[in-house]
Amino acid sequence: MKELKQRSTCPISTSLDVLGDKWTLLIVRDMVFAGKSTYGQFLQSAEKMATNILADRLAGLEAQGIVSKAVAADKKSKFTYRLTEKGVAIVPIMVKLILWGAQHCSTLVDPGLLAELQTGKGAAVEKYQRLAREKALA
Repeated sequence: MKELKQRSTCPISTSLDVLGDKWTLLIVRDMVFAGKSTYGQFLQSAEKMATNILADRLAGLEAQGIVSKAVAADKKSKFTYRLTEKGVAIVPIMVKLILWGAQHCSTLVDPGLLAELQTGKGAAVEKYQRLAREKALA
Protein backbone atom coordinates (compact mmCIF):
# COMPACT_ATOMS: atom_id res chain seq x y z
CA MET A 1 0.00 0.00 0.00
CA LYS A 2 1.14 3.50 -0.79
CA GLU A 3 2.19 5.81 2.01
CA LEU A 4 -0.61 8.12 3.14
CA LYS A 5 -0.19 11.56 1.65
CA GLN A 6 -1.66 14.30 3.80
CA ARG A 7 -3.31 17.19 1.98
CA SER A 8 -2.65 19.56 4.86
CA THR A 9 -1.98 19.60 8.58
CA CYS A 10 -5.58 20.56 9.43
CA PRO A 11 -6.92 17.96 11.92
CA ILE A 12 -10.15 17.49 9.94
CA SER A 13 -8.26 17.08 6.67
CA THR A 14 -5.80 14.66 8.25
CA SER A 15 -8.63 12.60 9.78
CA LEU A 16 -10.34 12.46 6.40
CA ASP A 17 -7.09 11.33 4.77
CA VAL A 18 -7.24 8.27 7.05
CA LEU A 19 -10.99 7.65 7.48
CA GLY A 20 -12.76 9.70 4.83
CA ASP A 21 -13.21 7.33 1.92
CA LYS A 22 -16.48 5.57 1.16
CA TRP A 23 -15.58 2.23 2.78
CA THR A 24 -13.16 2.52 5.71
CA LEU A 25 -15.66 3.50 8.41
CA LEU A 26 -17.98 0.71 7.25
CA ILE A 27 -15.26 -1.82 8.02
CA VAL A 28 -14.76 -0.27 11.45
CA ARG A 29 -18.56 -0.23 11.93
CA ASP A 30 -18.73 -3.95 11.17
CA MET A 31 -15.95 -4.66 13.63
CA VAL A 32 -17.52 -2.60 16.43
CA PHE A 33 -21.25 -3.23 16.04
CA ALA A 34 -21.40 -6.57 14.20
CA GLY A 35 -18.34 -8.30 15.67
CA LYS A 36 -16.87 -9.08 12.25
CA SER A 37 -13.20 -9.92 12.10
CA THR A 38 -12.46 -11.83 8.88
CA TYR A 39 -12.23 -10.91 5.23
CA GLY A 40 -15.15 -13.22 4.39
CA GLN A 41 -17.34 -11.66 7.07
CA PHE A 42 -16.63 -8.15 5.78
CA LEU A 43 -17.56 -9.26 2.24
CA GLN A 44 -21.04 -10.24 3.52
CA SER A 45 -21.89 -6.65 4.50
CA ALA A 46 -24.97 -5.12 2.90
CA GLU A 47 -22.90 -2.57 0.97
CA LYS A 48 -21.28 -5.32 -1.16
CA MET A 49 -17.74 -3.98 -1.14
CA ALA A 50 -15.57 -5.23 -4.01
CA THR A 51 -12.81 -7.63 -2.98
CA ASN A 52 -10.00 -5.38 -4.23
CA ILE A 53 -11.40 -2.40 -2.33
CA LEU A 54 -11.78 -4.44 0.86
CA ALA A 55 -8.22 -5.74 0.63
CA ASP A 56 -6.92 -2.21 0.05
CA ARG A 57 -8.90 -0.69 2.95
CA LEU A 58 -7.88 -3.45 5.38
CA ALA A 59 -4.25 -2.95 4.39
CA GLY A 60 -4.66 0.79 4.88
CA LEU A 61 -6.25 0.37 8.30
CA GLU A 62 -3.39 -1.92 9.29
CA ALA A 63 -0.77 0.49 7.91
CA GLN A 64 -2.34 3.32 9.92
CA GLY A 65 -2.30 1.24 13.10
CA ILE A 66 -6.10 1.17 13.38
CA VAL A 67 -6.36 -2.61 13.07
CA SER A 68 -3.99 -5.46 13.68
CA LYS A 69 -3.94 -8.60 11.56
CA ALA A 70 -3.19 -12.09 12.84
CA VAL A 71 -3.33 -15.63 11.51
CA ALA A 72 -6.63 -17.25 12.50
CA ALA A 73 -6.40 -19.96 15.13
CA ASP A 74 -8.67 -22.34 13.20
CA LYS A 75 -7.12 -21.99 9.72
CA LYS A 76 -3.56 -20.91 8.93
CA SER A 77 -4.55 -19.45 5.54
CA LYS A 78 -7.12 -17.12 7.13
CA PHE A 79 -6.52 -13.84 8.95
CA THR A 80 -8.44 -12.07 11.66
CA TYR A 81 -8.54 -8.33 12.15
CA ARG A 82 -8.90 -6.57 15.50
CA LEU A 83 -9.09 -2.92 16.44
CA THR A 84 -6.04 -1.45 18.13
CA GLU A 85 -6.37 1.25 20.79
CA LYS A 86 -6.16 3.78 17.96
CA GLY A 87 -9.10 2.00 16.33
CA VAL A 88 -11.06 1.79 19.59
CA ALA A 89 -10.73 5.58 19.82
CA ILE A 90 -12.94 5.82 16.70
CA VAL A 91 -15.99 4.40 18.56
CA PRO A 92 -17.26 7.79 19.85
CA ILE A 93 -17.08 9.15 16.29
CA MET A 94 -19.07 6.16 15.03
CA VAL A 95 -21.75 6.67 17.69
CA LYS A 96 -22.10 10.33 16.75
CA LEU A 97 -22.34 9.44 13.05
CA ILE A 98 -25.06 6.87 13.75
CA LEU A 99 -27.06 9.38 15.78
CA TRP A 100 -26.59 12.14 13.21
CA GLY A 101 -27.54 9.86 10.32
CA ALA A 102 -30.61 8.52 12.12
CA GLN A 103 -31.78 12.05 12.91
CA HIS A 104 -31.10 13.73 9.57
CA CYS A 105 -31.23 11.03 6.89
CA SER A 106 -33.49 8.24 5.72
CA THR A 107 -31.81 5.25 7.37
CA LEU A 108 -32.47 1.81 8.73
CA VAL A 109 -30.89 1.21 12.09
CA ASP A 110 -31.46 -1.51 14.63
CA PRO A 111 -34.06 0.02 16.99
CA GLY A 112 -32.40 -1.50 20.04
CA LEU A 113 -29.01 -0.06 19.11
CA LEU A 114 -30.51 3.34 18.36
CA ALA A 115 -32.35 3.43 21.68
CA GLU A 116 -29.19 2.37 23.51
CA LEU A 117 -27.17 5.13 21.83
CA GLN A 118 -29.84 7.80 22.33
CA THR A 119 -30.49 7.13 26.00
CA GLY A 120 -26.98 6.45 27.23
CA LYS A 121 -24.47 7.64 24.67
CA GLY A 122 -21.55 7.70 27.12
CA ALA A 123 -22.34 4.27 28.50
CA ALA A 124 -22.80 2.88 24.99
CA VAL A 125 -19.44 4.28 23.88
CA GLU A 126 -17.75 2.68 26.87
CA LYS A 127 -19.53 -0.63 26.24
CA TYR A 128 -18.50 -0.88 22.58
CA GLN A 129 -14.96 0.23 23.35
CA ARG A 130 -14.74 -2.45 26.06
CA LEU A 131 -16.10 -5.11 23.71
CA ALA A 132 -13.59 -4.13 21.01
CA ARG A 133 -10.74 -4.31 23.53
CA GLU A 134 -11.91 -7.71 24.78
CA LYS A 135 -12.08 -9.02 21.22
CA ALA A 136 -8.54 -7.74 20.58
CA LEU A 137 -7.30 -9.74 23.58
CA ALA A 138 -9.13 -12.93 22.58
